[in-house]
Amino acid sequence: MIGRENELRAVDRLIQQLPDSGGALVVRGDAGLGKSTLLAEATSLAASSDVRILRATGVESATQVAFAGLEQLLRPIRDRIGALAPPQRAALHSAFGQTDAPVPDLFLIALATLNLIADAAADVPILIVVEDGQWLDRATADVIAFIARRLDFEPIALIGAARTDYPEALAAVPALELAPLTEPAAATLLDSRFPDLPPAVRRRVLDEAAGNPLALVELPAGLVDAGTTFLPLSERLERAFGARTVGLPDPTLLLLLIAAVDDGDSLSEILAAGGDRTVDDLAPAVAAGLVELPGGRLRFRHPLVRSAIVQQATTGQRHRAHAALAETLATQTDRRAWHRGESVVGPDDDIAAELDAAGTRALRRGGVETAVATFERAAQLSADPSLRADRLLKAADLATELGQREACVRLLDQAEALDLNRSQRTLAAWARDAFDDGIHDLVANVRRQADLAERIAADGDTDLALKLLYRAAIRCFFVEPGDDARARIADAALTITTDPIDRRLLAILGHASPIEHGRLVQERLPQAIEQVGGDPVAARLVGVTASAVGAFDVGLALMTTAVAGLRAQGRLALLARATSVHCWCALQLMDLGAAITSAQEAVRLARETSQPSIALLARSLESQIAALRGDDDTAEQIAAEVEREAVPGGVRPALSMTQIARGLSALGVGRYSDAFEHLRRVFDPADPAYHLVNKFSYLGDVVEAGLRSGYRDEAQRLLTEMEAIGLRTPSPTLHINLRFARALMAAESEAEELFGTALRADLARWPFARARVQLAYGEWLRRHRRPADARPHLRAARETFDALGVIGWGDRARSELRASGEASRGRVAQASELLTPQELQIAQMAADGLTNREIGQKLYLSHRTISTHLHRIYPKLGVTSRGALRAALPGTVT
Repeated sequence: MIGRENELRAVDRLIQQLPDSGGALVVRGDAGLGKSTLLAEATSLAASSDVRILRATGVESATQVAFAGLEQLLRPIRDRIGALAPPQRAALHSAFGQTDAPVPDLFLIALATLNLIADAAADVPILIVVEDGQWLDRATADVIAFIARRLDFEPIALIGAARTDYPEALAAVPALELAPLTEPAAATLLDSRFPDLPPAVRRRVLDEAAGNPLALVELPAGLVDAGTTFLPLSERLERAFGARTVGLPDPTLLLLLIAAVDDGDSLSEILAAGGDRTVDDLAPAVAAGLVELPGGRLRFRHPLVRSAIVQQATTGQRHRAHAALAETLATQTDRRAWHRGESVVGPDDDIAAELDAAGTRALRRGGVETAVATFERAAQLSADPSLRADRLLKAADLATELGQREACVRLLDQAEALDLNRSQRTLAAWARDAFDDGIHDLVANVRRQADLAERIAADGDTDLALKLLYRAAIRCFFVEPGDDARARIADAALTITTDPIDRRLLAILGHASPIEHGRLVQERLPQAIEQVGGDPVAARLVGVTASAVGAFDVGLALMTTAVAGLRAQGRLALLARATSVHCWCALQLMDLGAAITSAQEAVRLARETSQPSIALLARSLESQIAALRGDDDTAEQIAAEVEREAVPGGVRPALSMTQIARGLSALGVGRYSDAFEHLRRVFDPADPAYHLVNKFSYLGDVVEAGLRSGYRDEAQRLLTEMEAIGLRTPSPTLHINLRFARALMAAESEAEELFGTALRADLARWPFARARVQLAYGEWLRRHRRPADARPHLRAARETFDALGVIGWGDRARSELRASGEASRGRVAQASELLTPQELQIAQMAADGLTNREIGQKLYLSHRTISTHLHRIYPKLGVTSRGALRAALPGTVT
């Protein structure tokens, strides 16, 4: 390849690192720049290195067929599916339509695909080649992206090609950008192919090709006089390929058109749709360099050949080609429905009904994007306006799940142009509202949701009404709509459902009205927990509710259950949310081992599932973790990073938590004035960092910082404000903080009794809170010249802080002990300080007795990757086997 030396070296590195390690690369650029040629070079290099090749090709007409690309990719190794773990085996069977069971979360399919390919790669390294990635169906693109992010420790390489408008899912894969050839390289290429071009023609080709390699080798043959105005380059190339079809026999042209609109590449399928045509009828196309026929497949020489053939055909010819394929695919109902839908123009209720059924099946298999397109096409072919509206609204609702705002609006505009009934109008309003994520909402929007929910409930759809109110209540976590708006949401929820332990009702009340209805929620939590059973989704909802009212101990237990279940089900979008709340709960209880691993996993999964707000929340929690561990530089670095992204979007909880991280960092090393300045912002309703729930948890911190930095009056004001709230809600975290703050602020004659009250409270599940009281009480006793009485409390505080890994507070306790006349031993580094978050998570699971394969299934990694991590973990902890891990770790979590 002339002029592509750097690119060839990158491809060579990707292949040559096999089998020791793997990697992924997407070659990206406009049509004709050499993407397909680079992939051909990679394929040739792999074949010469005894690397097995798995291939998938995106087809424009198949972008709406869920898992069409994945079926191509795995076709050579499908016989291995039976060896997968049962849930993964069932996931792939469902994805490929081999069973009517609902398909699990897409990421379980992705994990099954990764393990299937990894097991095959254990025999011989594998190169995955993805051509025309811009036309992959959405489900396949998501699976490919999932795999690409997990190949570092696998004998698997992945190389793809996509135009600049490639799927968003592939954006996270390292890209190799192709630029036009330089003038010297372009001239060398042209001269090597056409050495006898007249100088004027040669100059014109170089100017018009603008460094596009395909143009340099294809345009000269079709040049016309120098005065002709050229079309855009891609159209010129299409015409150049189209010119090769001139003079081809009609049977050849028919087979080419059928192949061009087919979503598969099976030669037998194409010939069957062509009627009495045979493979000999394709010989002229092969001779013209338009197609290849490897191994019973038909492959176009270049994507532009396919598009040129489609563009040259008339509408009627394309319809007849789709109809011929539909007749051939009689046993493949979904593909048949799609081709039938593309074979007509006007309304056809039979085809519309067939497409509607296909959309439902696609949805059951996890092909949400396919379902959107299928329902939309069914609507276009529906003669009945009511059915058309229903199908448009179904498509719009699913478009909201995909985050496709423009598609949703377009579909809703079409639906609302029809004569909708009241229920349909309500569903349209629900779908339009879905894109208001709560970050930019005005108070009026929250109230509008409550009004809409009541109308939906009046129409008899209580479930939808509660979903809408839950959405509104969650927004109260992201914005501060004020007491009136919060009350409006709570009142609507209490009106809509009469079930006192409906977990949706409790979640709404807990988020929208944690003060006014906090007591009611906590009183009903035990009954709601009894109804959770083994449902991880229910456990997550009840766990989030418990956290919202400050019952973090209850929340942690429920979120642990939820995380385990959601992992098993492969529901990674919900798992991202669950792990972020799990981290939040673990931080409140100061289980840093659990918090560290959950935060890291939440960030990774939130980014992978396109939930930027959740990723920001998890990152802000990582900032707090760093602050508590005494790593002030990292805490500030993460806090600044989060602020840069959260301020423009107004992600209030992330902004709040960054100030808390800075406050904790300062408080841990005795910079009380700085700590107060950061923490007071969380309590100021006018500040972007204000957050109602966080006020419950950090009252003790802000009071201690204010008291020690000369802001006693303001600290007292905040305590008085929270005392009034404490009379209205029994929030455990609030009352723990109230007892601590009262002791700190007490008069000399009352302080000892209030410290005693704080220590006598049941803090068995809140060890950090207890140690904070012990430290403050020990400091008070030492200042009052009672060092002997102070030492037991300071010693207990130091031991707890060291065990928890909160370095700044441990150092404070040591300093106080020395001041009281007692020497203090040094601190021993913990495993959480020696390992990365992911290594710590793997080590904990291995210590709990899980096999590499079981750990991989939980973390959505291959068992080979787990093995590689463990071999790196052992020397860091000074152990040589799994059996020694438990003793090397302070505790284990699953």
